Amino acid sequence: MKLLGRLTSINVRKVMWTAAQLDLELDREDWGAGFRSPQEPGYLAMNPNGLIPVLIDGDFVLWESNTICRYLATQRYASTLLPTEAQARARVEQWMDWQAGELNNSWRVAFMALVRGQPATAEAITAGVANWNKHMGMLDAQLARTNAHVCGPEFTLADVVLGLSAQRWKNAPIERAELPAVDAWMQRLGSRPGFGDYVDNGMP
Repeated sequence: MKLLGRLTSINVRKVMWTAAQLDLELDREDWGAGFRSPQEPGYLAMNPNGLIPVLIDGDFVLWESNTICRYLATQRYASTLLPTEAQARARVEQWMDWQAGELNNSWRVAFMALVRGQPATAEAITAGVANWNKHMGMLDAQLARTNAHVCGPEFTLADVVLGLSAQRWKNAPIERAELPAVDAWMQRLGSRPGFGDYVDNGMP
């Protein structure tokens, strides 16, 4: 299988960390800022959004990073990462969808202004930081309930996608809330294969 996308992308690293949990090697090619443009016609034919990453598995092409993570886990019959039982799977996917929607939207203004240099007012940045901390507080409360991983005692894809998001929050030049359950969880994640390569690697 081939993955198209630069390693500096959090969404590419999300897929690569999933692959590391599955002991799966992906042939990755650099696409995106500083490399080949995802606006090229050939790339847009695979992903009309013009975003990275894209997974190519033979004749099968897939985009959307969380969906790619689900596909890899299903391909490898990794029922711990993505349970087969309906309610357990729904719980994992609930938190994955929350990451892609609610949590991502909470950090967008502050992160893009403070790290990517996009214009924003001081008021918008302050409100964005508060919203980001609020949503991370929701994750902290969930982790305090489980006292383990996002969905319970087992490491799942929810921990993969939210682990990348939490590392971004920890690295951002903002005033962070005190979230002891998140801190303890991140320490536990540090023992997972690929954590140093794809999560705690200094990339925003």
